[in-house]
Amino acid sequence: MDKVPGQRRAVAHLYPPIEPFDQRMMDVGDGHRIYVEQCGNPDGLPVIVLHGGPGGGCSPAMRRYFDPAVYRVILFDQRGCGRSRPHASVEANTTWHLVADIEQIRQELSIDTWVAFGGSWGATLALVYAQEHPDRVRELILRGVFLATQAELDWFYEGGAGKFWPELWDRFANLVPEEERHAMIAAYHKRLFSDDRLVQTRYARAWAGWENALASIDSNGAGMDGPGDYARAFARLECHYFHNGAFLDDNTRILNRMDRIAHIPGVIVQGRFDMICPPASAHRLSQAWPVGRLVMVPKAGHALSEPGISAELVRATDRIAQRRQAGG
Repeated sequence: MDKVPGQRRAVAHLYPPIEPFDQRMMDVGDGHRIYVEQCGNPDGLPVIVLHGGPGGGCSPAMRRYFDPAVYRVILFDQRGCGRSRPHASVEANTTWHLVADIEQIRQELSIDTWVAFGGSWGATLALVYAQEHPDRVRELILRGVFLATQAELDWFYEGGAGKFWPELWDRFANLVPEEERHAMIAAYHKRLFSDDRLVQTRYARAWAGWENALASIDSNGAGMDGPGDYARAFARLECHYFHNGAFLDDNTRILNRMDRIAHIPGVIVQGRFDMICPPASAHRLSQAWPVGRLVMVPKAGHALSEPGISAELVRATDRIAQRRQAGG
């Protein structure tokens, strides 16, 4: 008998840990090789998992949001981060390169259509990919929506979120000379791409630390020092993308092209107290997407790992699994 979706886990909300049945380095051109893995059921419903950042990389925990008896789960590290090489490289690294990489993964794995699952920057990328390839996406599961607008960048990097965390904002902002603080992304970009590796690392830790400190509703500002092992790749890639407006020709591009995915159902899981990607963007997206259901989690911030967020994401993947087993 098939395993019934929903019979899972010793850890709350998530399915038990699993190991990949396939791991590979995929040559995507431009000197880049990206890490790709598959786990779960090789004959199951394909789902592509899009991590955040840009530059965050995928993690084993991301495998656990899907019933392994039902789903064929594909994870990959986007260009320049995680196990992909070259590490921390921003050459030939734009949104459009990543969209092309996703499509290459689909073709090389002989997948016709799949579910796209992404949070934060991963939600941005899922939406852009779906709008470019609307015939290839069955459903969308999004978390902590980021629409790559200037208003969202200003909120987080020009003092909006800092009004709630003034002591942490001061630590982040005071690394920049006062005369440059009117353009924090540009100021950090200058230093993250300096010729001095020590300067790069110092500002990378501060950049990653500012985001990590505000990710969870329960963090109370912990993590402001930033993890040193991946901070350089995370900060350089994220700042590179944001300094260039996410390489979108119009910062309302996603909302303006929602008609292209009007037929694709999905769910938006949003933390009510998300300091990194405030709920206004999720609300705007849901208004432009009639078949997209918005689930506002009352006591939750931005992090994938928050209990309320995890519970709703697993509930969303289980609903799709149940429909599949019912023949829908």
